[in-house]
Amino acid sequence: IAFPRPRSVTEITRTYLGIVPGIAVIGGGVSGLAAAHLIRQRLGDAFPVVVFDRSTETGGKVRSRTLSGLTVDTGPDSYLARAPELAELIDGLGLREAVVEPVQSGAYVWSRGRLRPLPAGASFGLPERLWPLLRSGLLSPKGVARAGLDVILPTTRTGPDPTVAELVQPRFGNQVYARLVEPLLGGVHAGDAAELSARSAVPEVAAMAGAGRSMYLTMRKRRPARGSTPAKRPAPLVSLDGGMSRLTEALTAALGEAVRTDTNVRAIAPVSTGGFLVTTDTDTLHADAVVLATPAWATADLLAEAKPIASGLLRQIPYVGVANVTLAFRRSDIADLPGGTGFLVPPTEGAFIVGCSWLHQKWPHLDQDELVIIKSMVGRRGDDRWEVMDDDQLTAAIRADLARMLSITADPVDAIVQRWPQALPQYTVGHADRLGAIDEDLADLGAIHLTGAAYRGVGLAGCVKQAAEVAAQLEQWAPSVRQPS
Repeated sequence: IAFPRPRSVTEITRTYLGIVPGIAVIGGGVSGLAAAHLIRQRLGDAFPVVVFDRSTETGGKVRSRTLSGLTVDTGPDSYLARAPELAELIDGLGLREAVVEPVQSGAYVWSRGRLRPLPAGASFGLPERLWPLLRSGLLSPKGVARAGLDVILPTTRTGPDPTVAELVQPRFGNQVYARLVEPLLGGVHAGDAAELSARSAVPEVAAMAGAGRSMYLTMRKRRPARGSTPAKRPAPLVSLDGGMSRLTEALTAALGEAVRTDTNVRAIAPVSTGGFLVTTDTDTLHADAVVLATPAWATADLLAEAKPIASGLLRQIPYVGVANVTLAFRRSDIADLPGGTGFLVPPTEGAFIVGCSWLHQKWPHLDQDELVIIKSMVGRRGDDRWEVMDDDQLTAAIRADLARMLSITADPVDAIVQRWPQALPQYTVGHADRLGAIDEDLADLGAIHLTGAAYRGVGLAGCVKQAAEVAAQLEQWAPSVRQPS
């Protein structure tokens, strides 16, 4: 039996379910897909969920592509293993057996003209021990001595929302800040530590700063007692065999016909009798609740008419564009790389590359005899040189850095260029207050929720945690709404 393709969510749900729509999720990246899946788990068919995405495929920045016959991630390639919400989601989707740990461990920082090992125990770039820091050569002896002064310095006084720089520099000095903290933040946020809010971007660092006079002594208290023999620690970052897009593909498959791609939502408007009108390029439909899992600037456009104050605050969340180039080389054409998974580059080095991953040494599904797979990242706050380059120029600039840093001059056998404009939101000073003001302004609209990397956690783990919180809030909301019949 052939059914005509319904034009609206109302028609979809009436045709196939016999009930009116319940919850519209705008955005088909990992945040929207996870929210829709978890909402469906909690509410069942009482409030059917429909996901809209203007792209022709779901997944957002979670993307896997083929390079020389291998599947590589051109977006995020790992997630925090300790994140309970994401681990539970992966288990529920039947992907537990696909979870893989890195083949090798350890990383480097390009500092003072060479690769230097990232010291063990450098949490968020802050040194937990001074001897490994000195031995690494990452800092000069004077820089290491300055870092040790944290133990005796008086308490640092800051305002209610200090930057990362305001917390770190007075305690550990300029070298720790420039050669450890900044490159590590660049790898996660592509941000400027002198602008990022510590309590929003790295709340763990803010908590350590508030726990006592010395951050070094606070970190030392967290270390296992001397003489104890703790079990081997699991890898902090893990991935999925075959690429992280397996996660978004599994979510899309689980949601089935509830996902509508190639559908642009142009406006969201509250209805006086309850719910919202969702207007696409071809249709207008009613939903009892709306989840906006779009970037802050896109969410601002959708709310511009209904909530201009919240819209204006959303536009104050800045974004940074980034790009990466993944190159495949014949293993016989290049010298062996150091053990480990890659390196980061401090902004003070003035290099084009921000970071580099040796994917064949990182993930078991890319570990094979013939090829070396190198993924180089570019772009950070204040460095948008890549944006004016075409793909050939971008690749050439990266290869020049690889020649200087790794002595790789061979021609690659394959390459993938991936651009991510407006990719990473910046949690600048005042971020938490902005979010509070946005929530307050939206409170009288009813069941409308904002979720995603722009708000309360970047990375896959942060996005899924927020999606789980939205699903829990809608489960509390559902009994107060007349059940569809």
